Amino acid sequence: MTKIETELQGSLQLRYGAATPEIQGEANPVLARILAHKSVRRFAPAPLPPSALEKIVAGAQSAATSSNLQTWSVIAIQEPSHKDAVATLCGNQEFIRRAPLFLVFCADLARLSAVSEREGLAGEGLDYFEMFIMATVDASLAAQNAALTAESLGLGICYVGAARNHSRELATALNLPPKAFALFGMAIGVPAEGDTSAVKPRLPQAEALHLETYGADAQEENVAEYNAIMKEFYESQNMKVGGDWSLHSAQRVQNVQALTGREVLREVLIERGFGLK
Repeated sequence: MTKIETELQGSLQLRYGAATPEIQGEANPVLARILAHKSVRRFAPAPLPPSALEKIVAGAQSAATSSNLQTWSVIAIQEPSHKDAVATLCGNQEFIRRAPLFLVFCADLARLSAVSEREGLAGEGLDYFEMFIMATVDASLAAQNAALTAESLGLGICYVGAARNHSRELATALNLPPKAFALFGMAIGVPAEGDTSAVKPRLPQAEALHLETYGADAQEENVAEYNAIMKEFYESQNMKVGGDWSLHSAQRVQNVQALTGREVLREVLIERGFGLK
């Protein structure tokens, strides 16, 4: 077995445990890199490699984009005092401050609005919910490419959904124009020596993969199996998560307070000029 095949099988085992699917055919380094993804929150006090930001953005811009409209932008934050202020708005998480680079991915219809105006066209389509979905999808595809590019450079990354906790204040801090909205962040840096972050298990493929039509006949069994795997993972990582994955997930959506400030997002989007018709 080659080194890449060994790494791939090891990552598969960590990702699925006893439910590891059998993957046939020659292994490749791209798949091995994807399967080894993990969230890194401990960064070394080291700068990024030369041109890392430019490479990461080039990777992001190489993602698919609907109709080539490219309805996203990314804000790169590196200046310590600015990063500190942004981190405070993004869950006040220390690893954001320690990361040498923090990216904020935005749904951006401002550019297309300006282009329409310069072309003398109304841009009425920008006021429909479809365009916000398009911008969100475009930004997410770009961000995943950015993550893979960063990891290919030996860097660690962590997505930050808490960028939506204080969306009004973050828009002001980033000087976002109307029709631009911060969707999520990404902390990037060199993983600290001794970093113990691990590949997080996922639901069995039998639960996520549906052949031809959606089926939930085995959902209870699949989730029960996953609950046992995640309970063991939480303990191994010293994560203080009460109960299993099912309880943790249900608590995350049990009431409006669990949304940690994000219940106002529709209101904020309308304030920022998104029509959402």
